Amino acid sequence: MTGNGSGERLPPALRTEALEQLLTERGLVDPAAVDRLITQYETNVGPLNGAKVVARAWTDPEYRRRLLDDGTAAIGELGFGGLQTECLVVVENTPTTHNVVVCTLCSCYPWAVLGLPPSWYKDPAYRARMVREPRTVLSEMGLDLGDDVRITVRDSSSEVRWMVLPERPAGTEDMSEEQLVPLVTRDAMVGVAKVEAP
Repeated sequence: MTGNGSGERLPPALRTEALEQLLTERGLVDPAAVDRLITQYETNVGPLNGAKVVARAWTDPEYRRRLLDDGTAAIGELGFGGLQTECLVVVENTPTTHNVVVCTLCSCYPWAVLGLPPSWYKDPAYRARMVREPRTVLSEMGLDLGDDVRITVRDSSSEVRWMVLPERPAGTEDMSEEQLVPLVTRDAMVGVAKVEAP
């Protein structure tokens, strides 16, 4: 679909809106069902849920311990779970150990706490190269780690999905759980970025 006959493509949002309108006009989709699905992924599934988990772990040492012992049960305490989190393992990044998640076979991913997987996560190059040369791939993604930091690549599968508990950034010690949530990104919970101080 082009925008003005010049061969330029319409922005994705406009193309999506046009497609939804066409499907609705033909009676193939119910706009209310589409709205419910969007709301589900905007509010009930996604990186915001994972950020709440991380912020709780940063501010509650007992919750952090439970999260690292049994990720599935711990996220369930906050009302998260379901499909693709039946066996969630959470690993912690420290100043000397860095975990990063990949799925070498497909794109297994804990949607309930991280939302939809980004396109790069599903890319065959990311999946293959992260295992072989994680330090290089992380650097290409903007995360440079010192040679003294040990990198462990965690391979998600249909049986086990991984999530990273990122390091809490310095200077946030006086921040509340609610203040910490917006700092946490999906990429930090996959391990391809660090959480930045405000």
